[in-house]
Amino acid sequence: MCAVFGLIDYEHRLSTKAKEKILKVLSRECEVRGTDATGYAFNKSDKLTVFKRPLPAHKLKLKLPDNVNVIMGHTRMATQGNQLINHNNHPFLGKAGLQQFALAHNGVISNDYLLHRNKEIPDTTIETDSYAAVQLIEKEKHLSFESVKIMAETLKGSFVFTILDEEDSIYFARGSNPLTIYN
Repeated sequence: MCAVFGLIDYEHRLSTKAKEKILKVLSRECEVRGTDATGYAFNKSDKLTVFKRPLPAHKLKLKLPDNVNVIMGHTRMATQGNQLINHNNHPFLGKAGLQQFALAHNGVISNDYLLHRNKEIPDTTIETDSYAAVQLIEKEKHLSFESVKIMAETLKGSFVFTILDEEDSIYFARGSNPLTIYN
């Protein structure tokens, strides 16, 4: 399985260096759940940015720009899709209507093949079960609690999803996998 993690600093209490240090610790601790790839999503200058590489967390160097308030992270254990083909790694970018978002997943989706076969979602070059979640939100043409709920209720399997939009709103969807949030 993979791991999702992140950091929220809406009140701007942490320096960029402090955020990088916290993320380094979080990602390295999460590495026990996956060493095949590591990725981050954050907003930089009003643009949603995804930085991911087919490397374990301890080998990935993240350099955050200043004024980043919300960072979503993922460490991957590849179960589907070659991690060396970087578009298979998390977080994934999506677009629902005019709104761009990034999504990361921990778990296993068991009905992604059926959703493709029944044409509920289109075929894609991304070879992971997780990408079906992006496609389901895109199909709704907007990112909201309702579209996240529809996505989570459509998918079968185990999951925790984190979804970050370009306005620094973050959504969590928890199925049967654990999710812990510290304040």
